[in-house]
Amino acid sequence: MDHSSSLPFLRETLLFLALAGVLIPLLQRMRVNQVLGFLGVGVVVGPFGTGSLVSEWPSLSWVSIPRHQGVHALAELGVIFLMFLIGLELSLQRVWALRKWVFGTGSAQILVSALVIGAAASWFGNPLEVALILGLVLSLSSTAVVMQLMSQDRTLATPMGQVCFSVLMMQDFAVVPLLIVIDLLATDSRHGMLGQLLGTAALSIGVVGVILVMGRLAIGPLFRFFAKDRQPEVFMALTLLVALGTAGATALAGLSMALGAFLAGLLLAETAYRHEVEVSVEPFKGLLMGLFFMSVGMGIDLREVLRDPLWIISSVLGLLLIKSLITGILLRLSGLTAGQALEGGTLLGQGGEFAFIVIGSALSSHLLTPETGQFMLLVVSLSLVVTPGLARLGQYWGRRWDALQQGSDSQQSSAELPAPGGKVVVIGMGRVGQQLAAVFDERHVPYMGIEHDVERVASLSARGMPVYFGRATRPELLQKLSLARATCLVVTMDQPAAADRVVRYARTLYPDLSIFVRSHDDSHAQALREAGATMVVPEMLEAGLVLTTHALQAVGLPDGEVRAIVATERDRRGGYSL
Repeated sequence: MDHSSSLPFLRETLLFLALAGVLIPLLQRMRVNQVLGFLGVGVVVGPFGTGSLVSEWPSLSWVSIPRHQGVHALAELGVIFLMFLIGLELSLQRVWALRKWVFGTGSAQILVSALVIGAAASWFGNPLEVALILGLVLSLSSTAVVMQLMSQDRTLATPMGQVCFSVLMMQDFAVVPLLIVIDLLATDSRHGMLGQLLGTAALSIGVVGVILVMGRLAIGPLFRFFAKDRQPEVFMALTLLVALGTAGATALAGLSMALGAFLAGLLLAETAYRHEVEVSVEPFKGLLMGLFFMSVGMGIDLREVLRDPLWIISSVLGLLLIKSLITGILLRLSGLTAGQALEGGTLLGQGGEFAFIVIGSALSSHLLTPETGQFMLLVVSLSLVVTPGLARLGQYWGRRWDALQQGSDSQQSSAELPAPGGKVVVIGMGRVGQQLAAVFDERHVPYMGIEHDVERVASLSARGMPVYFGRATRPELLQKLSLARATCLVVTMDQPAAADRVVRYARTLYPDLSIFVRSHDDSHAQALREAGATMVVPEMLEAGLVLTTHALQAVGLPDGEVRAIVATERDRRGGYSL
């Protein structure tokens, strides 16, 4: 009996897991972009690498994947979760805060780049449909590579980083209509192009509208009902159900599964459960993304580069030059200095990971020939490879240019950019947390609350309060909250052990963060101070001191003497200083 048939592609799956287990920590230690690492591994072990030698050396079959189909099905999951996570990050609140650069600079970058690249593709003899697809898909940049580079250099919080992030956000939005365009162009044209476009557009708009309306009505109550028991496995199951179920719904309607996954993420981004969802899918994100890029690498035949290296290299340089120049000019017009525009232009000059998705969809729909598809995959892949070096070069010359201008341009950089942080983060939205929130609302102080009680989250969210569901005792959630850019952290939890863990995790992750904590008694306050709290307010001590103040005033002691007595007692008992 053949047991291998019971679990298809078992050998390929085991090889990938072994490679990922070694590759991911190795790349992190060497500070190498994971996208480039998985692309390279895919090229080496794929059917055009060691896989092509299996017929001569059968032993290589244990360290190679000679069949691209071996990971194709699993790689589709990587595409789905990529689009799901992109949708999860694109909350309407975040888009609105950066609307000028998202819809202004971002839209202009896509349209101008697509027009120039599409015209060049048409000039080289490609049909109109192919030129349209290539222009649109090559106008997009790599969110994965650019975000990692900005995180490493700590430039995301700078004006340049925020404008580049806004451009990437608009590009992420553009993937959805681009996938719809592919579906439109791939449909049968027997009824005429106009009828074809109108029919498919109507279907796409109708399906998207139904999903958005039904999702808004159903997703919140669904999570509220099933997540009330606080079981992580139930929360994970619901997340997978929403992501894969919505992707399946769009597939049944004749649209792409990636579109459905994007819509699922967008719907969850508007709920109070988005942070917990991000933490839940985080362990799978790296693996599935690695699987996707490894699959892309396996489809790249480097022998094509050797056949015509000058043509390939000139195409890569042409893409980088066109996009860097267009993007740099638009960034300059957005209010950045000349040096910042140069740095941002080189950072966004490459092709993006979405090109692999769109080109694959166009190949399966026979809109692109295999030769054209393989050529474009090589161009995008090589542009990703050279991006880190090109970005370093742009950063060096950009900052040197601004330094030569003696800071005159630096003073002109846009002051209208919203601050990347500046919020008070409140952990625990019970009685004390809600008192804080009421004061913040009255004084227009930006804040965000985290609460683990599903019913309380639903109630406070319904009142328009920025409260989100999450378990703050998980370090992964604290990292998702971007506490490095927060004004301060206030912990009002009524569980002493949980509050202690939150303070310890927060202090370890963010040594300079101001942490203010509520405690029950003196011993708990001492434990919190040892854990790293900046200030601790013991409830029992403070209640006793308030009663003492009133009693001493009632017996006739002067107010100044009463305040001195209370301050001495507070210091003696280890309280905080006013």
